[in-house]
Amino acid sequence: MSILIVDDNTVNLFVIEKILKNAGYDDCTSLSSAQQLFDHLEENEKELNKKSIDLILLDIMMPEIDGIEACQRVQKDERFKDIPIIFITALEDSTKLAEALDCGGMDYVTKPINKVELLARIRVALRLKYEKDWHAEQEQKIQNELDLAMQVQKGLLNPPIKEDNITINVSHLPSFKLAGDMYYWHKFDDHRYGIILLDMMGHGISSSLVCMFISSVMRDSIKELRDPELVIKELNRYMALLHNPKNDYNYYFTGIYLLIDTEKKTVEYVNAGHPEGYALVDNSLQSIERSCYAVGFFEQIEVKKSVIHYEDNIQMLLFTDGVLEAGDDEELMLEKLKYVASEKWSNIRSPIHLVIPEEQQKGQSDDMCIMMIQAK
Repeated sequence: MSILIVDDNTVNLFVIEKILKNAGYDDCTSLSSAQQLFDHLEENEKELNKKSIDLILLDIMMPEIDGIEACQRVQKDERFKDIPIIFITALEDSTKLAEALDCGGMDYVTKPINKVELLARIRVALRLKYEKDWHAEQEQKIQNELDLAMQVQKGLLNPPIKEDNITINVSHLPSFKLAGDMYYWHKFDDHRYGIILLDMMGHGISSSLVCMFISSVMRDSIKELRDPELVIKELNRYMALLHNPKNDYNYYFTGIYLLIDTEKKTVEYVNAGHPEGYALVDNSLQSIERSCYAVGFFEQIEVKKSVIHYEDNIQMLLFTDGVLEAGDDEELMLEKLKYVASEKWSNIRSPIHLVIPEEQQKGQSDDMCIMMIQAK
């Protein structure tokens, strides 16, 4: 435990240091000016085995740089702003004391110094600092775990695919480190592909955890069942397992699952409560309409798939509601998406840039995911 005592009066330094050492605070450093305080903090920061400065006892009335200005400078430095400061002062001016506390001081002790009062205020300041440090440490652990979870979640996302008969490009922008939007595709054989885009209710840690759970079972469901109706029903069964009657709400997700067959030139799909996507079928634009409720909304849902037939080629634009809500006008964004869906695509690597300018992509309140699929 390290305490810095800053006072231009050597007698005060001697008295305070003696009180602290008699109370068991052995690591005390006496400094005679604000500049010495700044230099000491900088030197300590540069040391390989730097000390943790636990407290600063700071006189208000000092020449050149007074205690209030010194406190302001310390508070502005990110490296030192969490060090608690107790002012030591002979002032009885309540306005000046208020200014000292407003600039970042935690407390103050008046001169002549009362030993019992000084030690009591030090104990309070140190206890608060230890609690703050503990919370900061826990927060850092959580951040580290979130970073790891984010890498795991990113690892679950497929890379873009470009083959002779199919091309898939996706933009995936979480609003938080973890996302509630998820996509996946699986190649069954040379001409059949299962593709899903889903949006979990809410966003942040809880929805992301549910999203990662459903992602693990989703992969097996698609590989084993293939058919859109069977896959959506199976995912609904898994979501029902998460229902808790004690909760005011339960999780659900919207999604579109497609089964593309480039040999038969068909797209079988189920839209489970998801925003309607668009399909450009041989130069004719049509909607990928909703066909059932969101997955997990009810314990049992009626699922009916639809089929799109194409002769030459088909391109499909799928997106989550975060894309629709990214602009100031949802109707205008919908028109923009329709326009993009109706145009022929060529060598597009980042679909999101076609509808949302880069400066608007950051700081969104919801996850955004947009997927472009071309099959022939």
